[in-house]
Amino acid sequence: MQKFLKWTLQTIRKDGSMMSWMEEKRFEWVPLVSSMIKNLLNGYTIVIVTDDDREWFNNYIVRKINAQGKNRPLLPFVSLKTFYPNISSIKTKEDIELLEDLFGQTFLNGHLFFYIGKSNDIKMQLAKRHDESFMWILDERQQNSFYLASSDSFLDIKLIQLFKLLDKSIDAVLFAEVSLEDE
Repeated sequence: MQKFLKWTLQTIRKDGSMMSWMEEKRFEWVPLVSSMIKNLLNGYTIVIVTDDDREWFNNYIVRKINAQGKNRPLLPFVSLKTFYPNISSIKTKEDIELLEDLFGQTFLNGHLFFYIGKSNDIKMQLAKRHDESFMWILDERQQNSFYLASSDSFLDIKLIQLFKLLDKSIDAVLFAEVSLEDE
């Protein structure tokens, strides 16, 4: 069984020059993805949260993660917007705490947030409250998050590429192609 870091590099290189930007960022990527997949395997539900500009990507993830024809179990990924359509009404810390209580009651095995967007969005406060959150932050470097630039003209393509790499990573772990140990 391969180490996850080595497998990630090989997978990036297989995808050719379009993914070459990820080669040096794999050191930032692997520990974050490894932690997220370990939580997923431990029964956590992944709650997808995006800022308004990345709402399209939220929909993309929800449609693709459990798409017909995948030869694996269905994965517990849910959209915050689908789960709680009134998310735009969240304005205060108390509102966030009430929502957290709901998550605690609903996802008894645990949950983590998969946040994609800018750090100034109120919805990011949900993700920041959890050490386990899986965050792709735009325009601001934060500890335990993956940095992307909103000014990058290829941002949308990179988001899709990252999701595909994440999806392949989940498959590789589920089918025992790679080991997350020592990552």
